[in-house]
Amino acid sequence: MTKTKRDEIEEIGPFQIFTLILSVYVLLALLFEHLFLPEEDVKQVLRMADHVVCVFFLLDFSIRFYRADNKWSFMKWGWIDLLSSIPMLDAFRYGRLVRVIRVLRILRAIRSVKVLLTFVLRSRMQGTFSLVAAMSIILMIFGAVGILEFERGAEGSNINNAIDALWWSFVTMTTVGYGDYYPVTSGGRVIATMLMISGVGLFGTFTGFVASWFVEEESNKDDQQVDELKQQIVQLSQQLEEIKAVIEQQNCK
Repeated sequence: MTKTKRDEIEEIGPFQIFTLILSVYVLLALLFEHLFLPEEDVKQVLRMADHVVCVFFLLDFSIRFYRADNKWSFMKWGWIDLLSSIPMLDAFRYGRLVRVIRVLRILRAIRSVKVLLTFVLRSRMQGTFSLVAAMSIILMIFGAVGILEFERGAEGSNINNAIDALWWSFVTMTTVGYGDYYPVTSGGRVIATMLMISGVGLFGTFTGFVASWFVEEESNKDDQQVDELKQQIVQLSQQLEEIKAVIEQQNCK
């Protein structure tokens, strides 16, 4: 049986939405790399993030390929997702293959936006959860890029490479803030402030989602119990009517 677009959208879960949002991030990262021509250490941050994103892409492709009823029909568009899962390795990033992959990733991002809008409107709770998770990763990556731009080479700075920048961005967004790395420039401190505020908001939203999920589960159980009680009341009413009818027949005799 062939699945319609509606069926495919309804089968999409939070993880698929998460990877769709990452597809949009990949498009933004490509635009950033081509428009701003960042330094090599900033490109290293983007490449490291690209490797992580590709793991999610490949996992998403594997799950959907496994679940597909018709593998050949799935590969009609699935091959785009498969090739998009190839990371931008240094071995061929100047060759033709990387240009093909970039074009395919742009196509995937455009397709993702359409699916995202449809899904979020239909399932706001799952859409919100996926959006918060993906936005956390995207903000962490661009926060690392931004802090590296300001802090690299600054006097007294201890954030000078991609690993330092990603670690600082992660602990800042999670509001842990070990203090082993910290910005010394004005621009870096502005980025730190924005990341801390965003981190509090995103993790607060995530906490609220988890709480509402448990409340919804309990609410669904309560609704189910109420429905069962209603059915029992209806059955008791029917039995009383039957008993009443039997008594009336006996009285008539």
